[in-house]
Amino acid sequence: MNQFLKAIEQAQTIVILGHIRPDGDCVGSCTGMYNYIMDNYAGKQVDIYLGEFDSEFLFLNGADQIHHEVQEGITYDLCLALDCASTDRFGDFSVYYETAKVKAAIDHHASDEGYGDIFLVKPEASATCEVIYGLLDRDKISKQCAEALYLGIVHDTGVFKHGNTTKETMCIAGDLIALGARPNEIIDRTFYSKSYVQNQILGRALLESYMTLNDLCVVTCLRKDVFDFYHASSVDVDGVIDQIRVTRGIEVAVFYYEYEPDTYKFSLRSNHYVDVSKIAIHFGGGGHVRAAGFSLTGEVHEVIALVLEQIALQL
Repeated sequence: MNQFLKAIEQAQTIVILGHIRPDGDCVGSCTGMYNYIMDNYAGKQVDIYLGEFDSEFLFLNGADQIHHEVQEGITYDLCLALDCASTDRFGDFSVYYETAKVKAAIDHHASDEGYGDIFLVKPEASATCEVIYGLLDRDKISKQCAEALYLGIVHDTGVFKHGNTTKETMCIAGDLIALGARPNEIIDRTFYSKSYVQNQILGRALLESYMTLNDLCVVTCLRKDVFDFYHASSVDVDGVIDQIRVTRGIEVAVFYYEYEPDTYKFSLRSNHYVDVSKIAIHFGGGGHVRAAGFSLTGEVHEVIALVLEQIALQL
């Protein structure tokens, strides 16, 4: 705690980075830290760089200030890398990490071995937002900061129903509510509410799904032509993997989509005993025991065969 806050105190210019294709925990941790610094450290220049994300997150204070393009010739005193398991997950924004005078990282992914001058990795935490809460001075957390951290916890726990939800998680969530976070607004608006295109994408994904590996695994895939037809993007697939995961009787859910020709983004979920993080690491990705992801390039039938082979080994 003292090392991170001291680094913030000593830095005049600060950049906050997360991982490519940012999810709720990534956006929540970045905006939560942004709000905490802006609320308590006057005169700091703080910039966030992230890829495009779901527009429903824009209600978070500071989310509309996030940069989505690299700005040339800018360096920072401190880089805060949040919810990012490795430096190659920064995407085009890695230049800011590489050129920062001091590098600090906070994460909860089990595949994160730690990097930077200062780092804290807590795999037992439900979300990076939960880790960040433990680093901050509770009495200095504003409503805006609390809402961002609450959102991150909500999304990485699947509204507190995933196996990573602990007593500590619930206590922290309750405290964030006491600090002003609005659970009904945050959960309905960013987790359950879907656009028409998202519903169409979900419907196609469900129609294309099939059972395999003795009906212990459900798989679905969306090709690039489907995205082009609906004018959809990667943010429109949020929730697909969580919906197929609850298929009765299955242990593993696999959702993969083509975001470039013959290049697929995989999301894996398991319910009880398969460690999908090991599968993700095998293919150069990362994540958690019950939720992980990675990318593969190749012919569609070949890439899924490789993934199913690794799942079968654990089954």
